[in-house]
Amino acid sequence: MDKRIEMLIAKEEIRDLAQLYSRGVDRQDIGLLKTLYTQDATDSHGPYYDGPADAYIGFLEASLPHMHIGGHFICNHLISVDGDHGEGEVYAIAWHLIPDGKGGLLHDMQGVRYIDSYRRVDGQWRFAKRVVSFDMKLLHPAGDHGDKPVPVNDPSYALLAPLFARGAGR
Repeated sequence: MDKRIEMLIAKEEIRDLAQLYSRGVDRQDIGLLKTLYTQDATDSHGPYYDGPADAYIGFLEASLPHMHIGGHFICNHLISVDGDHGEGEVYAIAWHLIPDGKGGLLHDMQGVRYIDSYRRVDGQWRFAKRVVSFDMKLLHPAGDHGDKPVPVNDPSYALLAPLFARGAGR
């Protein structure tokens, strides 16, 4: 196959990886998140977490249930690929509706950049290292947003299951 086509395919698979991360966090899908990192991966989320990726996923599993809802929106994604290794920078807007500690909610909006190292393992691209740079943070009081949704009950799990799968047939 032409090297340029191979590179385009790799870049698209890496873009899927970044989008699956956003989905995993937003839908609080810990099972999905566990498929996105290499065994020796690290994740540095600044003041929130810095260490092995498997422990980061444990950190998310403990903290995400306290969040009302969240959304990660990918804006720009630059990627370079060299064989089974790659690097990239993802610009994103992360929005969370979080408790304010007084019975109310806050809009927590952050401009973030993920500085990533990728590695292809058994034919799938995974994060080998993530470093998050927080470029902007805004906190604002939020009005009533109704009942807290249950992210894993989202109808997309039943209607679009193959789209979000990380299996070999994908």
